[in-house]
Amino acid sequence: MSQIEKSPPPKPRAPHPAETHTKAVPEPRAEKARRSLRRDLSASVVVFLLAVPLSLGIALATGAPPQAGLIAAAVGGIVAGLLGGAPLQVTGAATGLLVVTGDLVQRYGWRATCAVTVLAGLTQLALGALRVARAALAISPAIVHGMLAGIGVTIAVGQLHVVLGGSPDSSALDNAAALPRQLEHPHAVALLIGAVTVAVLAGWKRLPGRGGRWARRVPAPLAAVLAATALSAGTAVPRVDLPSWRTPELPVLPHASWPALAAAVLTVTLVASMESLLSALAVDRLAAERPGAPTGRAQLDRELAGQGVANAVSGLLGGMPVSGGAMRGSANVKAGAVTRRATVLHGVWVLLCAGLLAGTLELIPLASLAALVMVVGVRMVSFAHIRHVHRHREFPVYAATLGAVVVLGVLHGVATGIAVSVFLALRRLTHTRIAVTEEEDCHRVRVSGQLTFLAVPRLTRALALVPAHANVVVELCGSFMDHAAYEALRTWSAAHRAHGGWVTLGGRSGRPIAEPASAHSCRPWTPWRNHHCTRPAPGDRPAPASSGSQLLGGVSAFQRHTAPLVREELARLAREGQRPTQLFLTCADSRLVTSMITSSGPGDLFTVRNVGNLMPPPGSDASCDSVAAAIEYAVEVLQVGSITVCGHSGCGAMGALLASADPEEGEPTPLARWLRHGRPSLARMRRIGRLGRGEVALDNRPVADEQERLALVNVLQQLDHLRAHPCVARRVAEGSLALHGMYFHVGDAQAYVLDEATGRFSAVSGAPAAARV
Repeated sequence: MSQIEKSPPPKPRAPHPAETHTKAVPEPRAEKARRSLRRDLSASVVVFLLAVPLSLGIALATGAPPQAGLIAAAVGGIVAGLLGGAPLQVTGAATGLLVVTGDLVQRYGWRATCAVTVLAGLTQLALGALRVARAALAISPAIVHGMLAGIGVTIAVGQLHVVLGGSPDSSALDNAAALPRQLEHPHAVALLIGAVTVAVLAGWKRLPGRGGRWARRVPAPLAAVLAATALSAGTAVPRVDLPSWRTPELPVLPHASWPALAAAVLTVTLVASMESLLSALAVDRLAAERPGAPTGRAQLDRELAGQGVANAVSGLLGGMPVSGGAMRGSANVKAGAVTRRATVLHGVWVLLCAGLLAGTLELIPLASLAALVMVVGVRMVSFAHIRHVHRHREFPVYAATLGAVVVLGVLHGVATGIAVSVFLALRRLTHTRIAVTEEEDCHRVRVSGQLTFLAVPRLTRALALVPAHANVVVELCGSFMDHAAYEALRTWSAAHRAHGGWVTLGGRSGRPIAEPASAHSCRPWTPWRNHHCTRPAPGDRPAPASSGSQLLGGVSAFQRHTAPLVREELARLAREGQRPTQLFLTCADSRLVTSMITSSGPGDLFTVRNVGNLMPPPGSDASCDSVAAAIEYAVEVLQVGSITVCGHSGCGAMGALLASADPEEGEPTPLARWLRHGRPSLARMRRIGRLGRGEVALDNRPVADEQERLALVNVLQQLDHLRAHPCVARRVAEGSLALHGMYFHVGDAQAYVLDEATGRFSAVSGAPAAARV
């Protein structure tokens, strides 16, 4: 499946599931260019409608002139769009810099803030030239997400005062302390306008029916601002005030000491760069999951340099600091953008809007923009990120960074997060537990944590408790062992063996203690591109690149490292024969590693894989006999007790079914003939849509798009095809065979299990009592 999705076959080429058409004739270049232009134009309008209210709201929240937000959006779209290294990322007024910019405006004035923006842009340009962008991502994600969450809390508390009809203070703590007084005397009209804005933002994506689908084409922020503007008509509330355009005044350096100026420039550079680079990676991943998306990764150094030029130009023209934003970038990808042309056009539309529609923008009430920015701040505190950092035991870093940003400021918050992260890393490095337990046939020495020279005294004391002549199993549960610990362990092992004892690492089938555990740390499912152990061993005959040397290198690595660990189990299976209890029917996609997602080993699963995890019904043509024969063998000969059909996200076969036209003209290719067996799934999904009710659903999130919906419906349809086979129907009727449906979301590494009674796919939790198929 990966060969089909990632690289076109040689001519005459067969259509593949990731393409938009299944015909063998390539799409004409001119038609492809016109279609790309239409998609970019449509996406640019969507992002423009999102960027205008968001830019105005951010500018007003910082105390900057309203047109500064529009300048930032226009410059970010045009300059960063042309020069940046992430073509589908959209640059504009930086949400993450809202608190920093507001503090600079209040402390030094607007012209001085523009000067700081120019200096920060030049610093970013220099860092991009030095090619340090990738190194900047070494900062822990817990620190970055904690910083953004702290900024979000500060934004939300401050803008809540504006929604209530008041004005915010410069400090988040002062805003929180003054909130009870503000709640006692709210401005009724401003509060109503803010409440309507928040309600529209929260409920826009949940609008039901066909009308809701059409309405959702309008970005939620634009719909919320339009609704609030209509509601405020005829009322005396503060509104946007755009002064007439004039030549911008040149930035001036703030009246501050050089250390204070350097700290301000460093803060703007750090926050804008981190937000841009992380957003570029997020948009890159989102675009890669879209069928038919352009290939190629974001060039982070070029992106950093492009952001620097955009910040320098924005500051010179009187605009706000800019950065790439995941909200704008994801909207651009979801709207169908193909090239950087969409980003540039969005900046052009913002520029035209600022010049031609200034009177219309002045109708917008400030309370609505404040509510919009407040919701943005609340969403910056992501519970998904909290769960993620908690799962990786980095919540203290996240919490410390968040609290310090709220109380002390962004730069102090990041420094606090780094300090806590270093402390925890050192603590984990020195926190090693060593236990010796006596079992029926051996003594087990279990080492949990990193085995460094600091743990050598405890290790030697524990090993001294092991009786002479005993059989010993040493289990190393950490990922690192330094030279001092290795020498101590090796020396003791040699002495114990010299006295007639027996020592091994990890069990009787494990290797002797003869090398540090870190000498080979690749797990069997580590992708080839992530390690170098697939190189042929010294002495192996080198194979030409065209003969699959990478595959042979992987086999060689298996023989050196994995085969000794599994040889005993495989020998048992060779003697006793295979007795799998499960048949697993899934797609041939290379991203689905069945043994990994089911935690299964040799002899557990009888696996059938094909393009689209299809199970042709009885009576299909002879080309389908291979799949039917595998099912018959598993059911009749192996007597499996369960069959699971597993679909997955981003399935190219489902994308091809959605994009395919009516029956192909001319002689169909083998792949096109095979995909015909998926048409009942497509017809079933369309029939459900005509009836206006959903037959499939995911229990913890909405179905993302039609491709995912078809993948879910396809699981149901293939289960029906399975039941139509006589051998399966007989065993099911006897009660000796169970059928299950499963769905695996690749990007989330999340498995779902089907409840056929309700059509709902339930997420499988990581708890020990999780449901099993």
